[in-house]
Amino acid sequence: MKKIDAHMHVSGGSQRFVGCDADSVIDAADRLEVDQLVCSIPITGGRWATPAEVRDCNDGLLQAMRRYPKRILGYCFLNPGYGREAVEELERCVVREGMTGVKLYNQYKINDPVVFPLIERTIELGVPILVHAARLVSAADIASQPLTSHAADFVDVGRHYPEAIIIHGHIAGGGDWQWTLKVLRDAPSSIYLDTSGSVMDAGLLERCVRDFGADRLLFATDMTMEGNVARVRDADITDAQRERIFHRNFEAILARRRAG
Repeated sequence: MKKIDAHMHVSGGSQRFVGCDADSVIDAADRLEVDQLVCSIPITGGRWATPAEVRDCNDGLLQAMRRYPKRILGYCFLNPGYGREAVEELERCVVREGMTGVKLYNQYKINDPVVFPLIERTIELGVPILVHAARLVSAADIASQPLTSHAADFVDVGRHYPEAIIIHGHIAGGGDWQWTLKVLRDAPSSIYLDTSGSVMDAGLLERCVRDFGADRLLFATDMTMEGNVARVRDADITDAQRERIFHRNFEAILARRRAG
Protein backbone atom coordinates (compact mmCIF):
# COMPACT_ATOMS: atom_id res chain seq x y z
CA MET A 1 0.00 0.00 0.00
CA LYS A 2 1.39 3.41 -0.96
CA LYS A 3 2.65 5.54 1.94
CA ILE A 4 3.22 9.30 2.20
CA ASP A 5 4.87 10.37 5.45
CA ALA A 6 3.24 13.74 6.21
CA HIS A 7 5.67 14.74 9.00
CA MET A 8 9.36 13.94 8.85
CA HIS A 9 12.68 15.78 9.24
CA VAL A 10 16.07 15.80 7.59
CA SER A 11 19.27 17.43 8.82
CA GLY A 12 20.75 20.51 7.22
CA GLY A 13 21.32 24.18 7.73
CA SER A 14 21.61 25.28 11.36
CA GLN A 15 19.67 22.28 12.73
CA ARG A 16 21.29 18.85 12.89
CA PHE A 17 18.78 16.08 13.52
CA VAL A 18 20.94 13.16 14.60
CA GLY A 19 20.73 10.27 12.15
CA CYS A 20 18.40 12.12 9.81
CA ASP A 21 20.61 13.08 6.91
CA ALA A 22 18.76 12.72 3.64
CA ASP A 23 20.55 9.54 2.59
CA SER A 24 19.69 7.81 5.89
CA VAL A 25 16.06 8.92 5.69
CA ILE A 26 15.67 7.55 2.18
CA ASP A 27 17.40 4.29 3.13
CA ALA A 28 14.93 3.84 6.00
CA ALA A 29 12.02 4.79 3.75
CA ASP A 30 13.09 2.18 1.23
CA ARG A 31 13.21 -0.52 3.90
CA LEU A 32 9.78 0.47 5.24
CA GLU A 33 8.23 0.98 1.78
CA VAL A 34 7.48 4.66 2.34
CA ASP A 35 7.13 6.32 -1.05
CA GLN A 36 7.42 10.01 -0.15
CA LEU A 37 8.27 12.05 2.94
CA VAL A 38 7.21 15.64 3.62
CA CYS A 39 10.12 17.07 5.60
CA SER A 40 11.10 20.23 7.43
CA ILE A 41 14.05 21.60 9.39
CA PRO A 42 12.67 23.71 12.25
CA ILE A 43 14.39 25.55 15.08
CA THR A 44 13.32 23.44 18.07
CA GLY A 45 13.49 23.37 21.84
CA GLY A 46 11.63 26.60 22.49
CA ARG A 47 14.36 28.69 20.81
CA TRP A 48 13.67 31.88 18.92
CA ALA A 49 14.45 31.78 15.21
CA THR A 50 15.84 34.77 13.32
CA PRO A 51 15.18 35.30 9.60
CA ALA A 52 18.76 34.28 8.83
CA GLU A 53 18.39 31.05 10.80
CA VAL A 54 15.05 30.32 9.18
CA ARG A 55 16.47 30.82 5.71
CA ASP A 56 19.44 28.59 6.56
CA CYS A 57 17.10 25.80 7.67
CA ASN A 58 15.05 26.07 4.51
CA ASP A 59 18.15 26.14 2.32
CA GLY A 60 19.26 22.89 3.97
CA LEU A 61 15.89 21.35 3.18
CA LEU A 62 16.04 22.52 -0.43
CA GLN A 63 19.35 20.69 -0.80
CA ALA A 64 17.69 17.46 0.37
CA MET A 65 14.76 18.01 -1.98
CA ARG A 66 17.10 18.47 -4.93
CA ARG A 67 19.02 15.34 -3.98
CA TYR A 68 15.80 13.28 -3.89
CA PRO A 69 13.30 15.26 -6.00
CA LYS A 70 10.73 12.47 -6.31
CA ARG A 71 10.94 11.33 -2.69
CA ILE A 72 11.42 14.34 -0.38
CA LEU A 73 8.80 17.09 -0.32
CA GLY A 74 9.18 20.18 1.83
CA TYR A 75 7.49 22.28 4.49
CA CYS A 76 8.88 25.81 4.69
CA PHE A 77 9.77 26.56 8.32
CA LEU A 78 8.75 30.08 9.37
CA ASN A 79 8.77 32.34 12.43
CA PRO A 80 5.56 34.40 12.20
CA GLY A 81 7.00 37.05 14.49
CA TYR A 82 8.95 38.57 11.62
CA GLY A 83 5.86 39.59 9.66
CA ARG A 84 6.85 40.74 6.20
CA GLU A 85 10.08 38.72 6.23
CA ALA A 86 8.14 35.56 7.12
CA VAL A 87 5.73 36.12 4.23
CA GLU A 88 8.64 36.74 1.87
CA GLU A 89 10.27 33.48 2.95
CA LEU A 90 6.97 31.67 2.35
CA GLU A 91 6.88 33.14 -1.15
CA ARG A 92 10.47 32.08 -1.83
CA CYS A 93 10.08 28.53 -0.61
CA VAL A 94 6.51 27.63 -1.55
CA VAL A 95 5.84 29.71 -4.66
CA ARG A 96 9.28 29.88 -6.28
CA GLU A 97 10.98 26.74 -4.94
CA GLY A 98 7.93 24.47 -4.95
CA MET A 99 7.68 23.42 -1.31
CA THR A 100 4.47 21.68 -0.32
CA GLY A 101 3.44 23.83 2.65
CA VAL A 102 4.46 25.58 5.86
CA LYS A 103 5.87 24.29 9.15
CA LEU A 104 5.36 26.22 12.41
CA TYR A 105 7.00 25.24 15.67
CA ASN A 106 6.35 26.77 19.09
CA GLN A 107 7.45 30.37 18.64
CA TYR A 108 3.73 31.31 18.58
CA LYS A 109 0.44 29.53 19.10
CA ILE A 110 -1.44 28.80 15.88
CA ASN A 111 -4.36 31.08 16.89
CA ASP A 112 -2.17 34.09 17.68
CA PRO A 113 -3.13 36.96 15.33
CA VAL A 114 0.53 37.33 14.33
CA VAL A 115 0.14 34.02 12.45
CA PHE A 116 -2.94 35.13 10.49
CA PRO A 117 -1.14 36.69 7.49
CA LEU A 118 0.63 33.36 6.91
CA ILE A 119 -2.62 31.43 7.22
CA GLU A 120 -4.30 33.78 4.76
CA ARG A 121 -1.52 33.33 2.21
CA THR A 122 -1.65 29.53 2.51
CA ILE A 123 -5.39 29.71 1.87
CA GLU A 124 -4.72 31.65 -1.34
CA LEU A 125 -2.14 29.05 -2.38
CA GLY A 126 -4.17 26.03 -1.23
CA VAL A 127 -1.28 24.57 0.81
CA PRO A 128 -1.20 23.11 4.33
CA ILE A 129 0.36 24.31 7.57
CA LEU A 130 1.86 21.65 9.84
CA VAL A 131 2.03 22.81 13.47
CA HIS A 132 4.03 21.39 16.37
CA ALA A 133 1.36 20.57 18.94
CA ALA A 134 0.63 18.79 22.22
CA ARG A 135 -1.46 19.05 25.37
CA LEU A 136 1.51 19.41 27.73
CA VAL A 137 0.88 18.33 31.31
CA SER A 138 4.12 18.53 33.31
CA ALA A 139 5.25 21.85 34.75
CA ALA A 140 8.70 21.38 33.21
CA ASP A 141 7.32 20.82 29.71
CA ILE A 142 4.97 23.77 29.95
CA ALA A 143 7.77 26.02 31.20
CA SER A 144 10.08 24.97 28.37
CA GLN A 145 7.45 25.32 25.61
CA PRO A 146 4.81 27.76 26.87
CA LEU A 147 3.55 28.61 23.38
CA THR A 148 3.03 25.06 22.14
CA SER A 149 -0.36 24.89 20.42
CA HIS A 150 -2.95 22.43 21.71
CA ALA A 151 -6.22 21.12 20.34
CA ALA A 152 -8.38 24.00 21.59
CA ASP A 153 -6.13 26.45 19.73
CA PHE A 154 -6.70 24.50 16.51
CA VAL A 155 -10.48 24.47 17.03
CA ASP A 156 -10.36 28.24 17.55
CA VAL A 157 -8.30 29.04 14.47
CA GLY A 158 -10.29 26.59 12.35
CA ARG A 159 -13.47 28.50 13.13
CA HIS A 160 -11.80 31.74 12.05
CA TYR A 161 -10.34 30.20 8.89
CA PRO A 162 -12.52 27.30 7.72
CA GLU A 163 -10.83 27.35 4.29
CA ALA A 164 -7.34 26.75 5.75
CA ILE A 165 -5.57 23.37 5.73
CA ILE A 166 -4.04 23.06 9.20
CA ILE A 167 -2.38 19.88 10.49
CA HIS A 168 -2.12 19.17 14.22
CA GLY A 169 1.27 17.49 14.55
CA HIS A 170 2.05 14.19 16.29
CA ILE A 171 -0.96 13.01 18.30
CA ALA A 172 1.52 10.54 19.85
CA GLY A 173 4.22 13.14 20.47
CA GLY A 174 3.69 13.32 24.23
CA GLY A 175 1.24 14.97 26.58
CA ASP A 176 -2.41 14.07 27.05
CA TRP A 177 -3.46 12.64 23.68
CA GLN A 178 -6.86 11.49 24.99
CA TRP A 179 -7.72 15.09 25.94
CA THR A 180 -6.60 16.16 22.48
CA LEU A 181 -8.97 13.74 20.78
CA LYS A 182 -11.91 14.82 22.94
CA VAL A 183 -11.37 18.47 22.02
CA LEU A 184 -10.77 17.76 18.33
CA ARG A 185 -14.24 16.22 18.04
CA ASP A 186 -15.44 19.82 17.67
CA ALA A 187 -12.77 20.78 15.13
CA PRO A 188 -13.88 22.15 11.75
CA SER A 189 -13.15 20.06 8.68
CA SER A 190 -10.14 22.26 7.91
CA ILE A 191 -8.19 20.63 10.76
CA TYR A 192 -6.21 17.44 10.13
CA LEU A 193 -4.33 15.24 12.60
CA ASP A 194 -1.11 13.35 11.95
CA THR A 195 -0.43 9.98 13.54
CA SER A 196 3.25 10.47 14.41
CA GLY A 197 5.13 10.41 17.70
CA SER A 198 7.09 8.03 19.87
CA VAL A 199 4.21 7.18 22.25
CA MET A 200 3.09 3.65 21.38
CA ASP A 201 -0.01 3.24 23.54
CA ALA A 202 -2.17 0.31 22.50
CA GLY A 203 -5.33 1.34 20.70
CA LEU A 204 -4.24 4.92 20.01
CA LEU A 205 -4.77 4.73 16.24
CA GLU A 206 -8.11 2.99 16.64
CA ARG A 207 -9.25 5.76 19.03
CA CYS A 208 -8.20 8.37 16.49
CA VAL A 209 -10.29 6.68 13.79
CA ARG A 210 -13.27 6.32 16.14
CA ASP A 211 -13.21 9.80 17.67
CA PHE A 212 -11.78 11.94 14.86
CA GLY A 213 -12.46 9.91 11.74
CA ALA A 214 -10.20 8.33 9.13
CA ASP A 215 -10.82 11.01 6.49
CA ARG A 216 -8.63 13.63 8.23
CA LEU A 217 -5.92 11.38 9.67
CA LEU A 218 -2.50 11.56 8.02
CA PHE A 219 0.17 8.88 8.30
CA ALA A 220 3.34 10.43 9.71
CA THR A 221 6.43 9.37 11.62
CA ASP A 222 8.34 12.42 12.94
CA MET A 223 11.50 10.28 13.08
CA THR A 224 9.83 7.27 14.78
CA MET A 225 9.60 5.51 11.47
CA GLU A 226 9.27 1.80 12.25
CA GLY A 227 6.76 2.29 15.05
CA ASN A 228 4.51 4.58 13.06
CA VAL A 229 4.42 2.38 9.98
CA ALA A 230 3.42 -0.47 12.27
CA ARG A 231 0.87 1.70 14.08
CA VAL A 232 -1.18 2.11 10.91
CA ARG A 233 -0.35 -1.21 9.26
CA ASP A 234 -1.40 -3.31 12.27
CA ALA A 235 -4.33 -1.24 13.54
CA ASP A 236 -7.76 -2.85 13.82
CA ILE A 237 -9.29 -0.75 11.06
CA THR A 238 -10.53 -1.48 7.54
CA ASP A 239 -8.20 -1.55 4.56
CA ALA A 240 -10.12 1.35 3.06
CA GLN A 241 -9.47 3.42 6.20
CA ARG A 242 -5.82 2.35 6.19
CA GLU A 243 -5.43 3.44 2.58
CA ARG A 244 -6.93 6.85 3.31
CA ILE A 245 -4.55 7.35 6.23
CA PHE A 246 -1.45 6.06 4.44
CA HIS A 247 -1.79 8.20 1.32
CA ARG A 248 -5.19 9.21 -0.03
CA ASN A 249 -5.91 11.96 2.51
CA PHE A 250 -2.59 13.68 1.88
CA GLU A 251 -2.96 13.28 -1.86
CA ALA A 252 -6.27 15.12 -1.55
CA ILE A 253 -4.45 17.93 0.25
CA LEU A 254 -1.83 18.11 -2.50
CA ALA A 255 -4.59 18.33 -5.11
CA ARG A 256 -5.93 21.51 -3.51
CA ARG A 257 -2.82 23.52 -4.37
CA ARG A 258 -3.35 26.54 -6.60
CA ALA A 259 -0.82 28.47 -8.66
CA GLY A 260 1.02 31.25 -6.82
